[in-house]
Amino acid sequence: MHGPIEQAELLPATLEQFDTRSGSRLERAVFNHRRWGLLLCLLATVVLAWAALTKLKLNASFEKMIPRSHPHIQAYLEHKLELRGLGNSLRLVVENPSGDIFDARYQQALKEIHDEVFLTAGVDRAWVKSLWAPGVRWTEVTEEGFRGGPVMPDNYDGSASATEQLRANIARSGIVGSLVGTDFRSSMLLVPLLDQDVASGKALDYRALSQAIEQLRAKHEAKGTVRIQVIGFAKLVGELIEGLYQVAVYFALAAAVAALIIYGYTRCLRSTGLVIACSLVAVVWQLGLVALLGFELDPYSILVPFLVFAIGVSHGAQKMNGIMQDIARGAHRLVAARYTFRRLFLAGLTALLADAVGFGVLMVIDIAVIKDLALTASIGVAVLIFTNLLLLPVLLSHVGVSPKAAARALKAEQQGTGMNRLWAWLERFTQRRWALATVLVSALLGLGGWWTSRQLQIGDLDPGAPELRASSRYNRDNAYITSHYSLSSDAFAVIVKTPAEGCLKYETLVEADRLAWQLQQVEGVQTTVALTNAVRQIVAGSNEGAPKWLTLARNQDALNYAAQQASVNNPDLFNTACSVMPVIAYLADHKAGTLDKVSAAAAAFAAEHNTEERQFLLAAGSAGIEAATNEVVRKAWVQMLGLVYAAVIALSFITFRSWRAVVVAIVPLVLTSVLCEALMVWLGLGVKVATLPVIALGVGIGIDYALYLLSVQLAQQRAGASLGQAYRSSLQFTGKVVVLVGVTLAAGVATWAFSPIKFQADMGLLLAFMFVWNMVGAVLLIPALSHWLLPSRPQPPSRG
Repeated sequence: MHGPIEQAELLPATLEQFDTRSGSRLERAVFNHRRWGLLLCLLATVVLAWAALTKLKLNASFEKMIPRSHPHIQAYLEHKLELRGLGNSLRLVVENPSGDIFDARYQQALKEIHDEVFLTAGVDRAWVKSLWAPGVRWTEVTEEGFRGGPVMPDNYDGSASATEQLRANIARSGIVGSLVGTDFRSSMLLVPLLDQDVASGKALDYRALSQAIEQLRAKHEAKGTVRIQVIGFAKLVGELIEGLYQVAVYFALAAAVAALIIYGYTRCLRSTGLVIACSLVAVVWQLGLVALLGFELDPYSILVPFLVFAIGVSHGAQKMNGIMQDIARGAHRLVAARYTFRRLFLAGLTALLADAVGFGVLMVIDIAVIKDLALTASIGVAVLIFTNLLLLPVLLSHVGVSPKAAARALKAEQQGTGMNRLWAWLERFTQRRWALATVLVSALLGLGGWWTSRQLQIGDLDPGAPELRASSRYNRDNAYITSHYSLSSDAFAVIVKTPAEGCLKYETLVEADRLAWQLQQVEGVQTTVALTNAVRQIVAGSNEGAPKWLTLARNQDALNYAAQQASVNNPDLFNTACSVMPVIAYLADHKAGTLDKVSAAAAAFAAEHNTEERQFLLAAGSAGIEAATNEVVRKAWVQMLGLVYAAVIALSFITFRSWRAVVVAIVPLVLTSVLCEALMVWLGLGVKVATLPVIALGVGIGIDYALYLLSVQLAQQRAGASLGQAYRSSLQFTGKVVVLVGVTLAAGVATWAFSPIKFQADMGLLLAFMFVWNMVGAVLLIPALSHWLLPSRPQPPSRG
């Protein structure tokens, strides 16, 4: 039996010497019918390119970004229609840069902005709040009883008297800090959104909505009267989608970097072009299939084409390297392609299956946007089986490689120049002294990484929108709103559910008031708002404003009257049946620690005070939804790592049929995973929806290195070669491409670091780290571990 390098020397130099009936059925089907195969691939490429260009859209969905099956989210979705403003909404703050909100020109601009926003597609108009909304009201107690009305006077005309009336109404309404800035230089529009456009019935187009808001902002800011700040999920997604259109630039840059690196290695234009072309064909097929299946690209799945391209380049470079070596030894290009196919198809297929596993385990994460990412990525991996394991060898069998490039590679190998000096040095790691030192250093690195990774947190660690950079317009707007308004955008709402009319009962109101008080004691809670606040004010007002009546009356008639008055001024404090009311805690931020404390306090209260008559359900509001998401991520983190490693171990065992070889292959991956978690701590990154897929992808793709290196090494050892000789042969045949691919993959995803989307930049940095360290770990740890687990077998004595 011959190893791959020796076997190449025995290959027939002409087609007449080659038996076309040899090889597996798949090999014969692929290479004996090359023209038909190429024609089918061309037809598929044209059809899928048309589908990608005409049917594929960029969008996002609020409900696809949240874990729908989580009990807290189910509670929110069940009562979503009764909790307007606590789900998907926009907040527009209109600032007067040269005065205050009582300026007549400012009020005219605010009125125009209110009217334009009110008529914008996707807005839930009945629940829009601003100074110009008739539902925003003031109330006062007089000797004759209650008086009240809209905050904006009916006859407002900008005159001094009307302005004084507006000033008095704002003071009496209690909206300073919520709808009016604490410095009176700005006011807010609270704009709840619908999931679907009422006119068209289609899902809300976040990009179109974001563009409409931007046009409104540009139009009014150009006049110099106002400045507008906008925050909210819809605006955030709009910003992400706008940033994604720059992704094409980074994709082109990644392709150019990959092409330059591969060409620098091969010095062969035709083979480099084919590797890049086949990887691009895979991307076209993947995008076309995604479009035909009715999926949309979102801020997460837009990263999949990068990964498909990078993986395609990885496997394509392996095939190209094998064919170049065989041609360099005199084999015909078709023969070289077929023998390379025989040697590497199984390893390549197993590696792609491992990649698919890395994507597939993401399906356990109960967040639709991650499941879509996993599905679209799995489609991309399936496509690579056709484009890079089948199509590329066929194309290379027609085109071959440059004779000069093949001769240069053979000469470098024979003279010991180029990378062969590196291989000679790496061969030392099969020796006991070098192997022991490598294992000890790796153990120390792993121990240090594990100790650091214990500080890894779940969720966001920074204020604002962590998906965008701190210098982005969105985060600057968020910082302004947080500093000028006492009610932040981070609202954590506990839903109090009772039978019809049950929310007015004294016992229910007392329990809700206790919950609000208990939440106020939690660090990070700015204030709480509930029906009980309004009831207190109205009960006191009904009793001449006496402070001693600033309480919850036991008299049911008094409570009924208070609720009726509250429904006029604050209709969002409970639903029309009075069976659902929220207790809302406004938080200083949405950092993981803050959410954990508030969630724990609310859950403990609910567990102690829930009865058949009333239930305290977690949770609504942006912070409540994020807290539930963090719980899902925390559970999925451990579950996902266990599944991805179990699957990779199973695939490795099927490939190598040796538990020792499996250990050799898996240990470098474990070390890289631990170091990646330590890097996340050092960079200040938490485990969240954006970073959760990275470890799984790094493990799934990282196993490729070990599969290629160990496949050749074990074949050589079984043929009788020593460990050192076998590893040297493995490096000569696949090792240089392993190094090449590691650098190419890392360079490709490193281009994401320039993205305006911060989570994309974070994913690029983490994936680049994992690709490089998986490669370094493979070429250093595989020989070191092999010394102990896969030693050379003594040769049996020859029979004379």
